[in-house]
Amino acid sequence: MADWPNETTIEAFRKAWTLEGEPFWTSVFEMHRDKIQIKNPKVAIGNLEKIFSATFRLANAKGFQAMSLRDLSSETGISMGGLYAYIGSKNDLGSVIEGVLRKYIDQVIGELMTQDLDPVARLRAIIYGEIFMMQSLSPWYYFCYMELKGLDKEQQQQALDLELRFDSLLVDAIQSGISQKQFICDKPALLASSITAQLQQWHLKQWKFRMKDVSMEEYAAHIIDNALRCLSYRAPEKDSEVPRQSIPNYA
Repeated sequence: MADWPNETTIEAFRKAWTLEGEPFWTSVFEMHRDKIQIKNPKVAIGNLEKIFSATFRLANAKGFQAMSLRDLSSETGISMGGLYAYIGSKNDLGSVIEGVLRKYIDQVIGELMTQDLDPVARLRAIIYGEIFMMQSLSPWYYFCYMELKGLDKEQQQQALDLELRFDSLLVDAIQSGISQKQFICDKPALLASSITAQLQQWHLKQWKFRMKDVSMEEYAAHIIDNALRCLSYRAPEKDSEVPRQSIPNYA
C-alpha cells in the first residue's frame, strides 16, 4: 500500500498523522509549552486533555460565551489556581483551540504543497485530508465554527483567517491545474469557497450522513468528483494522451 498522500485512505492518513491519544495531546503541550506553567509533560498532558475535553462539553451545552472558568474548574475537578497554571484566561483558551487547529491544517494540508503531486492528486489529498481531520478533530472544528460569536474580535478574525487560509490552499491547487491545462475555471476562489462549504457540512451535519449511511470516504469522493466536473477535467486514457479539446465542459 502506498503512503499518504498518494494513497488517500483513512489507514494511510492515520499512519502519517496521529490526531488522537497521548501523541496528540503531547503535541498540543509542545505547541504551547512556553505559555504553560506546568513544565512536567507527565503531569501537564493529562490535565490538558481534561481541560479541552471539558471546554468542548460545556461549550456545546451552554455556549462558550456563557461558560466561566469556575464552570470549567467544576467540570474538570481542577482548582481555579490549577487552571491558571495552564491558561491565563478564557480568551487564552479560545486562542489555543484556534491555534492548535490552525497548526494542524498548516501541517497536514499545507504540507501537500511541498509534495510532488499533480494537481488532481493534490486536490484529492486536500479534500480527503480535511475530511479525515474533521473526523479526528471534530470538537475543535465545531468549536471554531460555532463559537465564533463568543470570541473577542481578534480571535474572531483568527478563526476567519483559518477558513481563508484553507481556501487559499484549494485555490493554489486549482490554479496549478489551470496552468498545466488540466482544469478550466474562470473563478477559482468561488469554486474553492464552494468546496470548503461542502466540507464543513461533514462536521456540522454528521447526523444527516449517519442517517443516510454515508461514510467519510464516500462523501470525500463525492466532493472531489463534483469539483473535477466543475473544472472540466477528464482523466487521460491509459497509454495515451487525451487531446485538450476532447475534454467535455461540465460547467
